[in-house]
Amino acid sequence: MISLASILTAVIAIIAAPVIGGLLTGIDRKVSARMQNRYGPPLLQPFYDFFKLLGKESITVNQTQMVYVLGHLFFAVASIVMLVLKSDLLMLIFILAFSGISLIIGAMSVRSPYSKIGAQREILQMMAYEPVLLLMVVGIYLTTKSFMIQSIFDHGTPLIYSLPLVFMAFLYVLTIKLRKSPFDFSTSHHGHQELIKGLTTEFSGIQLAIIELTHWYDLVLLLGMIALFFANPIWVGILIALGSFFLEMVIDNISARMTWKWMLKATWLIGIGAAATNIIWLYLKV
Repeated sequence: MISLASILTAVIAIIAAPVIGGLLTGIDRKVSARMQNRYGPPLLQPFYDFFKLLGKESITVNQTQMVYVLGHLFFAVASIVMLVLKSDLLMLIFILAFSGISLIIGAMSVRSPYSKIGAQREILQMMAYEPVLLLMVVGIYLTTKSFMIQSIFDHGTPLIYSLPLVFMAFLYVLTIKLRKSPFDFSTSHHGHQELIKGLTTEFSGIQLAIIELTHWYDLVLLLGMIALFFANPIWVGILIALGSFFLEMVIDNISARMTWKWMLKATWLIGIGAAATNIIWLYLKV
């Protein structure tokens, strides 16, 4: 039976996650601007943009777009709730995948070639990072003997001691998941790329605001998953997660976009290779 404390924790997480995600996005824009010798927008600019999008008229290409966008948001929120309630990590990864699939189907539901190509590239990105996420779950199971996130906190030793290569593989695919350079194939921070805005080309107004809101949930979720590797004590994990976020900003600003073929080859070779090596070592150790 779900307790009152669990319900309150879930509600607080649902409210706090987008606030934290929006602030981190504002910091990202500000730091990136300074790296490029610009002043940059205000720290709260993501929130200004979000509320401005809510007030704009949505140009809906078909009636199913909003359904897919809401599905994209719903599954992301469900993932956050499962994380803070320390639920099943394997189920969390599957639900997070459903969130990405919902956005892909929404982009594929229109006739725009830019949107369709962006959706196809998003599928390629999922093919790159999903195996690493699943191997991460397998490694955590071999270490804690459970898929439950609670078992990570009950485990006496931080996961990083047993899963260093899995952690490095997760950091590698984090760039893909956040759609930052050199892996911003499906959509881009800049509208002048060859795909315009790719995956989100045909979304506007409230729909685009919901997609941005979901991105904030995803950002907090992914940083929370980094913190799990340093869960004892949790404040160390939070600091490491913030440091990893800064590393992603640096990589985003110093990297040129690669080809999708290079992404797949490098991820399957480096990411899956490193994670699989760590898991084999754990298996032989047992």
